[in-house]
Amino acid sequence: MTDTALLTQSLHQLLSERPYVRDFFAALNLTPPDDEISLGAFLDGIPAAHLEEFALDHAILTSQCIDFITQMEAFQSRETSTVREVTIKAGVDKSGSKEQQDLILRSGEVVCVVGPTGSGKSRLLADIECLAQGDTPSKRQILLDGQVPDENRRLSGEQQLVAQLSQNMNFVMDLTVREFITMHAESRLISDVAQRVEQIFTTAVDLAGEPFTLDTPVTALSGGQSRALMIADVACLSASPIVLIDEIENAGVDRRRALDLLVKEEKIVLMATHDPLLALSGDRRLVIRNGGIAAIIETSDEERQGLGQLTALDKKLSRLRDQVRHGERIIFDLQQLAE
Repeated sequence: MTDTALLTQSLHQLLSERPYVRDFFAALNLTPPDDEISLGAFLDGIPAAHLEEFALDHAILTSQCIDFITQMEAFQSRETSTVREVTIKAGVDKSGSKEQQDLILRSGEVVCVVGPTGSGKSRLLADIECLAQGDTPSKRQILLDGQVPDENRRLSGEQQLVAQLSQNMNFVMDLTVREFITMHAESRLISDVAQRVEQIFTTAVDLAGEPFTLDTPVTALSGGQSRALMIADVACLSASPIVLIDEIENAGVDRRRALDLLVKEEKIVLMATHDPLLALSGDRRLVIRNGGIAAIIETSDEERQGLGQLTALDKKLSRLRDQVRHGERIIFDLQQLAE
């Protein structure tokens, strides 16, 4: 829309289509009327004495207002990242030895990252996040859809390639669940905020397995509830095409459903885990040793068959954990447990 068209548009229509304009006026202690007066007429009618408090005149105010709307429209129309493949060109480990092969990560894929503490899992993630071009200690190079990323994208920071879900998801802000999700949705200029809030909340409660409400303070959520909320938020709202989940086995959430949700949203999922149930749920396992990718293990048919037995055993153990959680006495049936 041209500058002239913006200035002649009624405030009622402008605020309806671009509610973020209210924030621009709020910063100037202005409350625009929601009526048919045009934007230009409203700006011209602001007393000069009021503008002087902000070191503005009418010409500068009009210019800044149009610039603000233009920049917000550019942000709103920016396409969600459509990265389908991330190629990790082989680098070196801490000893300088060359990694054996390149690695391609694809959307809708779960790749497990395994290795002891300090082995270099975080370095791998950092290389992907900063779109390394041989300029990090590992000497890896990251390609997006087979191409070297534009230098502006590397330095921009407007688009986060990786969304991280760490082991500790403690909130420090004094917000309710509703306010937290709403704030994130509004920051992304989502048009259907209320609907998106309900979607994320319902998904989070389903993943957590223990109820909470939209009015629950985020600081009052348990570890499992916090992790479930963030997984739902990343799946339903985040534009990041890659998700790193660290130690989801300790999260107190429905692990399998969480992975299925992220894969359904066409995310590339990198999951650091020591849980065999989760490790076998992935398409591949990256073995990290001494700062390098030491091996890439494809999940075999035999392992997938064994996954069914592990899943059945995990369900039995989950029932026992629930009994302990609810203060029930445990009656052991070792034969049934072993079956």
